[in-house]
Amino acid sequence: MEQFLYSPREEGLTAEEIRGALLQTLEGRQLKHVLIIPPDYTRFHSNSGFITNVYYHALTDMGCEVDILPALGTHVPVTQEEAAHMFGDIPYEKFIPHNWRTDVVKLGEVPASYLEEITDGLWHDPVSVEINRLVMDEKYDLILSVGQVVPHEVIGMANHAKNLFVGVGGSDMINKSHMVGAVYGMEKVMGKDHAPVRKIFDYGMEHFLNQRPILFVLTVTTAPGGNIKTHGLFIGDTRKVLENAIELAQKKNIDFVETGIKKCVVYLNPEEFHSTWLGNKSVYRTRMAIADGGELLVLAPGVERFGEDDTVDLLIRKYGYRGREYTLEQFEKPENQDLRDNMGAAAHLIHGSADGRFTITYAVKDITKEEVEGVGFQAADYEQMVQRYDPEKLQPGYNTMPDGEEIYYIPNPALGLWINREKF
Repeated sequence: MEQFLYSPREEGLTAEEIRGALLQTLEGRQLKHVLIIPPDYTRFHSNSGFITNVYYHALTDMGCEVDILPALGTHVPVTQEEAAHMFGDIPYEKFIPHNWRTDVVKLGEVPASYLEEITDGLWHDPVSVEINRLVMDEKYDLILSVGQVVPHEVIGMANHAKNLFVGVGGSDMINKSHMVGAVYGMEKVMGKDHAPVRKIFDYGMEHFLNQRPILFVLTVTTAPGGNIKTHGLFIGDTRKVLENAIELAQKKNIDFVETGIKKCVVYLNPEEFHSTWLGNKSVYRTRMAIADGGELLVLAPGVERFGEDDTVDLLIRKYGYRGREYTLEQFEKPENQDLRDNMGAAAHLIHGSADGRFTITYAVKDITKEEVEGVGFQAADYEQMVQRYDPEKLQPGYNTMPDGEEIYYIPNPALGLWINREKF
């Protein structure tokens, strides 16, 4: 079944329109056990929290047993406070943490020959297809994969099979898919369908999950001023739901500027962004819009570490954000096995660097200037920067400061992609 719901209204779909569409997907089904796989708190503005809540209560009212497995990837588990804020009154014990190192089963692999074909010969190794064992548990009559389609630095456009193979996937798929994206080049794929990493996930769906009862529930949203607006809801068990969502997301979540931005200021909400691992969306999503020799200033009051876990944090501190060529050189050295064992981290280091094309300055509260500079960024005092560039006073897009300085302000980089039309 497929169901596509659009709203031409500026405010998007109403809660009742969304609820009605969700309930319709359950009509006529005899369900005893359902697994819901929503994104974690880092995708708060996907409106997946509301969708998951509606499904949870509708299913439990039907007498169905519901488990919720947030698509963490390598992120830290959702806290009780985050769960309550995003998902409402669902009991916290219903949320099952995914451990990408230990909770997975191997289904097969994407062959090396196919990887060579889709990367134009840039990648030569196979990729193991691993997934949380609950996805393969035969007790589930239905698996609801919920999430937002939005531009993404690794896959081009996020979600659909990515929610499964990365969100609740294993280390080989997570690491190698990110590295494939980095080697191929993010600027060739962002905002587009059919990128090499997307083809890897399509292969996995077609060959290994085609018999599982998976229903995708995809949103396209914006969040001006932090208020979620759902412009489209796409429900179905085929790739068509992804393609329709991508078409809308390309219209809603890509902002073109007419010429390269000389100074871009990005604000990271402290409730969402606690690490540069997540905060570097400010780099990924703006790099195609910033002019050569330009500056990116990241206002990051909640960023208190580099990696989401201790292992990755240490790797970022050791190797730093020092560009694609440097990272690949370190990756190839036999003595740097720690980097090869964590390809996702190596890819992140490439993605998070400007390759010397523009400067990246982090203004934080809880990391020292020496630590920030130690990983290859410039550092600025948060309080000084926020006095000059006050998020409460800036408007999204171009702003002219009192002294005549022109900046481009982005209040949440996770919700879009910014591109210089001259170079697209």
